[in-house]
Amino acid sequence: MNTEHIQERFELFKPFLNERQRRILAAIEAQILGYGGIALVARATGLSRNTVVAGGIELKARKGADVTPEGGRIRRPGGGRKRTVQKDLTLGGDLEYLIEPVTRGDPESALRWTCKSVRRLAEELKQMGHETSHRMVAELLDQMGYSLQANRKTMEGRSHPDRDAQFQYIHQKVKKFQKQGQPVISVDTKKKELVGHFKNQGREWRPKDNPEEVLIYDFQALGSGKVTPYGVYDLSQNKGWVSVGVDHDTAAFAVE
Repeated sequence: MNTEHIQERFELFKPFLNERQRRILAAIEAQILGYGGIALVARATGLSRNTVVAGGIELKARKGADVTPEGGRIRRPGGGRKRTVQKDLTLGGDLEYLIEPVTRGDPESALRWTCKSVRRLAEELKQMGHETSHRMVAELLDQMGYSLQANRKTMEGRSHPDRDAQFQYIHQKVKKFQKQGQPVISVDTKKKELVGHFKNQGREWRPKDNPEEVLIYDFQALGSGKVTPYGVYDLSQNKGWVSVGVDHDTAAFAVE
C-alpha cells in the first residue's frame, strides 16, 4: 500500500469527519501498515505525527468500549493553534527575498549559483525577527513550489574566497541594467548530445503510466549524429535563440 492510496481514501472521508474522527482514521491506517506506518500516514494525510499518535492512544483507550466519548472536545472549524505563516504575515515574503538570488531552475532569476539550506534560511529568518524552524522553512518552500535539488558537479579546484561576492555584484548589475531597459543576455552551451530516440535525463508531464518509449541502447549509429546545442537568452524579454547543428564546427554567434 502506498501513500497515494492512503491520501485518496483520506480525502474521500475527510468532508464527513470531524477533527477527532480524522485522527482516529489516520491511526487505524497507521496500525494496518505496521512499522513505519505513523510517518507514512502523516505524510499522506498532512496531519502531524503527534496527531496520528494521539489517535492511536485514543484507539487503545477505547478498545472494546463505546467509541463515542461523553463530553468529548471537538474544536470548531478554524479552531486550534494558528499556523506560524498565518500569524506572521511577512514570513513568506522575507523567505522569498532570501532565496531570490540563489534560486535554481527559475528562469526569472538573473543568476543561479549555490542553494541555501533550510537550516541556514531558518537562522537568517530568526535574525530578521521571525519565530520559525528549519521544518517550517522546508514546508513553506514546498508550498512555494520549490523542491530538493540533486548534487551537481560544478566544483573545480579551490573556490576563490570572494566568489559569492562576485556573483552578488554581477546580480546587482543585472538588475540595475534591467531597470534601465538595457539589454542583458545570457550565453549558454551544452555538452554534445546524440540526436535520435534516446533516453535523456529529466522528466516531463505525461498521462499516468504512459512514459515515452525510447531505444534501449545509446549507440550513435542508431541516431542522426551528435549535436552541440548553444544559444543566447535575453533575460529581460524572456526570449532566446538556440542553434543545434550536427557538424563539428566551433560554435559561433553574432551580436549586432
